[in-house]
Amino acid sequence: MSGLSAHRADQPGQDPVTEGLLTMLAVAALCLLVAGYGRGVQELWTRRGVGRIVAGWRVAAFGVGVLTVLAAEQGPVHELAESSFAGHMAQHMVLLLVAGPLLAAGAAGLPLSLAAPAPLRRLLARWRVAPAVRRLRRSTTYALLAGGGQIVVLWFWHLPGPYAAAVDRPAMHAAEHLSLLATAWLFWAPVLGPPRHRAPAPVTVLLLVGAMLPASALGAVLTFAPAPVYPDRMLGADPLADQQLAGLLMWAPMDLVVLVVALTVFLRWLLRLDRDRPDALVAGAVHPADGPVAAGPATEGMVR
Repeated sequence: MSGLSAHRADQPGQDPVTEGLLTMLAVAALCLLVAGYGRGVQELWTRRGVGRIVAGWRVAAFGVGVLTVLAAEQGPVHELAESSFAGHMAQHMVLLLVAGPLLAAGAAGLPLSLAAPAPLRRLLARWRVAPAVRRLRRSTTYALLAGGGQIVVLWFWHLPGPYAAAVDRPAMHAAEHLSLLATAWLFWAPVLGPPRHRAPAPVTVLLLVGAMLPASALGAVLTFAPAPVYPDRMLGADPLADQQLAGLLMWAPMDLVVLVVALTVFLRWLLRLDRDRPDALVAGAVHPADGPVAAGPATEGMVR
């Protein structure tokens, strides 16, 4: 045992009972989430037909997203996160770049609201039509708030103080992962969610690039720092190398995923503009100012 795992084994604040209780609560919450989503989807498909409101591929994406969360919190990924800072960063990237987008693609808002008890549904309905909430739910406003929220959460949990608290205390660690997953889900919703809730393509591209730059800056700080930013007890056997690898794991995957998605959104927007534009290129072969050529005596003579 080395690095983080050795530290956690010797940490007096670590309580196996607390960790086990938090694990049970997390599993129960995921089961409740899946059950609610499944019930809502079944009701929608019963009313409107299979795939009419929530497509089958979205349901599959949501299911894979939940499995990804479980894989990130248990098994080899969890063991890797226990042994090094780079492993912990890899775990964070799985939540941010895999689980979050998949859950967002599942379009869970309507199914979960249908699965809620009737009093809660009425409360949500009144809340949604409130003027302040309607302003916040505008696609552009929501996208900007979601992007800002993810940046704040990402930077906060990777500052030395909050990161140390998350390493030392199971409750803080659970809060860290929950906030990272929640903000990733909200961040990707206007990008991968239902078309009626998506932000305009130019706003989406700016959102993606604007969120990528602060994350890249954080990765660059960790990669090029001349000395460990965190205490050695929170890093692997080679603290500086572990921190540099963690910075690269944040920097490279984040940039790659965001740039690919932003380029895809931009190209699809251009293709849609070209498809939806009237046949200007064909009809515009004759300049509109010229007007149609009227048949008159002069032209009739030329024809003859």
